[in-house]
Amino acid sequence: MTMDLSFYKSDLSEEIREEARAEGAAQCGAENVLIVLEVRGINVPEAVRERVTGCDDLKILRRWHRRAVTAPTAEDIFEDE
Repeated sequence: MTMDLSFYKSDLSEEIREEARAEGAAQCGAENVLIVLEVRGINVPEAVRERVTGCDDLKILRRWHRRAVTAPTAEDIFEDE
């Protein structure tokens, strides 16, 4: 008995994999931002946590990650946004 595995090579399958990769990268980026703030002992209000975890733009998450290293408060990572 043979199985049709063509779905795994299809354009739709590749699109699904790409979306999953992007989502995973965004989740990782958001976690990194929050970890830096928490390790620094900075209080992370729920509103900040929601904004960070709700972001799916890797460029923005990288910017917030860099700012999290020196920001005096969690809200300051959003400066100029």
